[in-house]
Amino acid sequence: MVKLYDTTLRDGTQAEDISFSVEDKVRIAHRLDELGIHYIEGGWPGSNPRDIEFFREMQSQKLSNAHIVSFGSTRRAGIKAKDDANIKALLASKSPAITIFGKSWNLHVTKALRISLEENLELIFDSISYLKKKVDKVFYDAEHFFDGYKADPAYAMKTLKAAQEAGADFIVLCDTNGGTLSFEIPEIMRDVRKQISTSLGMHMHNDSEGAVANTLVGVKEGATMVQGTINGFGERCGNANLCSIIPALKIKMGIDCITDERLTRLRNTARFIYELANLPNYKHQPYVGESAFAHKGGIHVSAVLKSPLTYEHIRPELVGNHQRVLVSDLSGRSNILYKAQEYGVDVKSNSEVVQDVLKELKALEHQGFQYEGAEASFELLIQKALKKKQRYFKLLEFRVMDEKKKEDEAPFSEATIKLEVGGVVEHTAAEGNGPVNALDAALRKALERFYPAISEVKLLDFKVRVLAGVQGTAAKVRVLVESGDGKDKWGTVGVSDNVIEASWQAIVDSLEYKLFKDGRDKKRKKAK
Repeated sequence: MVKLYDTTLRDGTQAEDISFSVEDKVRIAHRLDELGIHYIEGGWPGSNPRDIEFFREMQSQKLSNAHIVSFGSTRRAGIKAKDDANIKALLASKSPAITIFGKSWNLHVTKALRISLEENLELIFDSISYLKKKVDKVFYDAEHFFDGYKADPAYAMKTLKAAQEAGADFIVLCDTNGGTLSFEIPEIMRDVRKQISTSLGMHMHNDSEGAVANTLVGVKEGATMVQGTINGFGERCGNANLCSIIPALKIKMGIDCITDERLTRLRNTARFIYELANLPNYKHQPYVGESAFAHKGGIHVSAVLKSPLTYEHIRPELVGNHQRVLVSDLSGRSNILYKAQEYGVDVKSNSEVVQDVLKELKALEHQGFQYEGAEASFELLIQKALKKKQRYFKLLEFRVMDEKKKEDEAPFSEATIKLEVGGVVEHTAAEGNGPVNALDAALRKALERFYPAISEVKLLDFKVRVLAGVQGTAAKVRVLVESGDGKDKWGTVGVSDNVIEASWQAIVDSLEYKLFKDGRDKKRKKAK
């Protein structure tokens, strides 16, 4: 059994662009508990009021699996542990477990702390032994252990022995600078295990892109605790990513750490924490990323349809993910058939529709269209090829005006639009904080009279990319729009050398997809 120790709420928040409120931290703690994490490091209560408030709040919260851990340093030199403000704050947090860190590298002892090597051993022993009398679990993080061992093996081992003699429940070996390489780990770990009988843990940073591998090598060499963060959040290049470590332990190494059912929550947990951090999901993240099991090349898709094992190292459902097939000018018939099946469209493999879609897809992508993030536009493309695409309105004309009257004032945007729905002409106008916003508002205003469901559609994301070319400001642009209605999200695309026209294409697809989707869902309900 390997214990999972999460430090997203402490070490993870030291990352650039990461900041969690107390409420965020409480919500994340509950989500980590549901995932099956054994220990959740909540913060350093001696360092800031927010962490103090978090530990106070968690005293009234019930967790089913995890234990909250407070984090802090050994006592200061020259005073007793019972008089140290940091030690007092750790105890005041009332957490059932405490992690204390100390120096293992002689460089830090003499240069950073500016004390003798012997006095540093006293700090470690006194702090742990005092805390061990007050709380159930005390973990010792041997900061900079691997660098310390490489500089002076004998002294680095003395610091671990001081922690062991003081009664630490786990001694965690830290690669704080993240510079240790995987082939260095086994020899060091074997030496540690010869001299230390206390259970060992691993705390690795990712500065050399080896944090996950180093952690797994450490487990292979006898470590029974892994420390890391969800999504690898952490200072500089981040911490060991638990989203990769957990499935590697469970699926690939056959080591018990969480249940099969909880493992399926991994992807949702990763996305949840991205959302609270207000960061975009990293789509190429192993195991839990949107692209982790995505297939684009036609040969790959053909093989995956026969056996997912041909191009997938695990079943994506094990970690709560799913297989995706992308459509692009690299696509073959297999991609089209897969997507049609995904959308519930009955298309035979020898159908001319498949060839028509494939031909148009390649032509459109040559113009700059891209459907990998615009699958709603692609589904409408299939409906068009099947001659089932409904025309909800006919555009008669639109005009967009941008006017700036004074240099120090914002421009004024207004759009007018005339369209026809079932023989009825609607002519309206709307203002916006930009030409695209004004056009979007005018279109919605015109259509909502006929299609009230349009009001449910919200613009979630809007991206403009200038396509490669030598035309400068006259270059083609691709607009990607993400929309949602509270139940589903979908992406649409438009391409033109006029940004308003490209935006119009993507917005029209977005609204038409909403109407198409609602109609399709009603038919399916009736069929049941």
